[in-house]
Amino acid sequence: MPELPEVETVRRGIDRVALNRRITRVEVGRERTVRRTSREALIDGLSGAQIVATRRHGKYLLCDLDSGDAVMIHLRMSGRVLVVDAGTPRPPHTHVVAHLEATSEFARGELWFVDPRTFGEVVVFDPEHPEVLVPELARLGPDPLAPGFTPEVLAERLRGKRTNLKATLLDQGVVAGIGNIYADEILHRAKLSPHRMAGSLRRSTIERLHASIVAVLERAVEAGGSTLTDTQYVDIEGNEGWFQLEHRVYGRAGESCLTCRRARISRTTLAGRTTCYCAVCQR
Repeated sequence: MPELPEVETVRRGIDRVALNRRITRVEVGRERTVRRTSREALIDGLSGAQIVATRRHGKYLLCDLDSGDAVMIHLRMSGRVLVVDAGTPRPPHTHVVAHLEATSEFARGELWFVDPRTFGEVVVFDPEHPEVLVPELARLGPDPLAPGFTPEVLAERLRGKRTNLKATLLDQGVVAGIGNIYADEILHRAKLSPHRMAGSLRRSTIERLHASIVAVLERAVEAGGSTLTDTQYVDIEGNEGWFQLEHRVYGRAGESCLTCRRARISRTTLAGRTTCYCAVCQR
């Protein structure tokens, strides 16, 4: 957490309020946030640059700069990206501040990277040679909201897999961007048991799983993601998401299933993660 819908919400926010604004100055606090390079490398890489485009692959937020470099931001467990007016009091654990020039539409502002648990990262890298600083990008599976993600692609990713469906969906090398929350919600909507072996699915079942992946993630993006009581996630304006109000299984262990109304939501541990499902709906 955050997962694909939360990162996509942040990406769209940056597009809306920070695109093409010159970064006039950069401050870096906790060096753990820039551990792949250094405080100086991030300051040098961002100062004077403009974000000219944003991209996302799974949970990785990528911003292209007019210098030819790119920025990778990974929120990990508790990272937040906020864009505020210049001079706004900063919360604790604000580890990166990029000062944004004023434009005809916006007053001077600041882009913050706030991360209480300091697992998140910000790094400037050469997009022509990502293997130098962000080699994991090449190992990511397809992004499930990209146009090329088809049932055929999913079938190929699942072929021969001897892991259960929950573990398989969490594997970023199979499909990028799905974490614990959305894996549970996707499998419930697809009426698939998280225990089922991924490589055992028939074509019609794969098509149902594919439709569920896309539908759940698109709806979650529309809702601005999920903000849970034990997480820090908000969008760039500090607003919480509300897809958690539509969760049908995640975090609802012991409660009545909202789909079948016949069973209570079961909880188990798969791939080292708490997993919630309905034993009636997801046989």
